[in-house]
Amino acid sequence: MKNLRLIAFLDLKESIRAKWFLVYSLVFGGLIALFFIAGVTESQVMGFSGLSRLLLMYIQITIIILPIFILITTVRSISGDRDNHILEYMLSFPISLKEYYWGKVIGRFITVYLPVVFAMIIAIIYGAFKGAEIPWAIFFLYTGLLFALSSAFLGIAFFISSFVKSSEVALGIAFFIWIFLLAFIDIALIALMMQQRFNEELIITIALLNPMEIFRVAAISLFDPELTVMGPVAFYILDTISQTLFVLLSIVYPIVVGLMFAFLGFKIFTKKDLV
Repeated sequence: MKNLRLIAFLDLKESIRAKWFLVYSLVFGGLIALFFIAGVTESQVMGFSGLSRLLLMYIQITIIILPIFILITTVRSISGDRDNHILEYMLSFPISLKEYYWGKVIGRFITVYLPVVFAMIIAIIYGAFKGAEIPWAIFFLYTGLLFALSSAFLGIAFFISSFVKSSEVALGIAFFIWIFLLAFIDIALIALMMQQRFNEELIITIALLNPMEIFRVAAISLFDPELTVMGPVAFYILDTISQTLFVLLSIVYPIVVGLMFAFLGFKIFTKKDLV
């Protein structure tokens, strides 16, 4: 456990010193600042106002930005160490592969998760200072959703990094996965539904297997329990599962996906050539 903590702390320090971490923190902190400057909390749209509207806008933008930031900054975690011969140097010490791998996972998770949540905490503090009503239930649920989304893409990134030797190839694969999950899967499923006349329930189920999609629907359901903005799709989701169970599933499922990919990455990392 001591070596595990040391590896995690070392990765955390290296990440904080890196320029990407500064950009990463400024992006999410800047979003909150921009919303306040634009007067988002003082306006009302479709019944949403105050901090509730700010959190809604923040979470919708986070769906797009957070996965790609996690992928491009994490996918080089092991492959980058291999390219720079840092991996060979680290393993010359009495450190096991298990301690190195999971230490990197823990350290990188802290790095990518804290700035996102810290930006929301700043919004809550500023809102309380201004006397706004604080939606604590939504805040804690969003914290859980962000934890789940971060876990899913962190696991995917470490899985890629475990078998790809070149950092450039790892970045290319990461970008492709982000595009695929963000846009292509929806377009492909719509095309299949229109051309092949597949069962609608099957199409919706496949779409919800996408961690980004289930995160998006869960985030919307916290403000719009009837999912009116989603049209006919809402009837299938609401008739199949309750909102409470769906939100719980949207937190548990991405965490399971992330852990599964992280464990697969660990198995590959221990089986193949390290350098």
